[in-house]
Parts: sequence; C-alpha cells; structure tokens
Amino acid sequence: MRCVPNQNPVDLSPDCRYIHFQYIVRIRNVSLRDMMATGHDIAMGLRAAYLSMHRQTNSCLAPHKITADQFVLLALLSEQDGITQQQLVRRATSDPNTIRAILVLLENKGLVRRQPHPDDGRARNVTLTRTGRCTYAKLSKQLKTLQNQLLDLFRLEEPETLIELLGRISGAMAHSENNHSQPRAGSSGTKT
Repeated sequence: MRCVPNQNPVDLSPDCRYIHFQYIVRIRNVSLRDMMATGHDIAMGLRAAYLSMHRQTNSCLAPHKITADQFVLLALLSEQDGITQQQLVRRATSDPNTIRAILVLLENKGLVRRQPHPDDGRARNVTLTRTGRCTYAKLSKQLKTLQNQLLDLFRLEEPETLIELLGRISGAMAHSENNHSQPRAGSSGTKT
C-alpha cells in the first residue's frame, strides 16, 4: 500500500510514516488547576456574599436606625460585656478608627457606655446599657429569619465546614498582612 499525500494527512503505519505539517494542530495541555476556581474567583465570591448579607441585614435593621456594623458590636458586647475598645477591635476584625466611630454613634443612642479602664489610663472599657441589651435582644430576634434563610442553604454538616474554611482564609490573610507590615530581613524598614 502506498501513501499518497493529502489523501491521508496523518499515517503512522509501518509502511508510511509521515505527518503533513500543515495538519499539525497545537494541542494545549489543560491542567486541573486551570479548570478550578482561582484566588480571584474566591475573593469575588466572598465579596458578593458578604455585601449581599450586609445589605439584607441593613435593610432589616433600618427601621430601628441601626446598621449591620452597629449590630455586630452590640452582638459582641452581648457575648462579652465590659471589654476594652482594643479587644472589641480584635473581636470585630476591624480597625480602631472604625470601631471608635461606631461606638460614638451607639453611645449617642444610649446603647453603650465607654468608661476609662481602671488600670490603663489609655484604654476604655465598653459596656452595653440596659437599653442596649434590650435593643440587641429585640433586633436579634428580628434577624433570626434572615439567619435561618442563610442556614437553610446548606446541608446539615456544611455550615461547620464553611466556618472552618472561612477561618482558614481569615487566618491566612491575617498572617499575610502581618508579614507585609513587618520590615524584611536585612532591610532597615525605612523607605528611601
């Protein structure tokens, strides 16, 4: 059997071993990682979920003139009252200026009280007032419907897994943030 060009562009038989270069197609190897979600995809998904939940919470709380961020601080204080503003900053995973601004608003509404720390003159203790505790209890009941809607999205075992995965992300980002904020070894830490 004789191979005739253009009749059989690729023939690797023992008799005819040729490939017409005009028919070679570049085949791209696609790794499994290329088909998986990227870090950007995860970040955008987290952002979309957070903003959606934040808007829904703000909408539920708006008639009471409380924001989602203010509710977070009320919730944290209901779990552990009488902590310093710095402790509240860490527990809320926020920054001191934001927490201070929210506390000023909550204090003006009579929901929290800030007092000098008995041992550290620079620190301030934050406590819920009676009104703040009642407001938190009422708003917490109102948000149960929204929280249950969120929980209903998952199978029984999934919420714990999600919390673990989110904690892993938070831990890694905090570690990364700490590494970026420290001067590199061998450098003076000053910019030139």
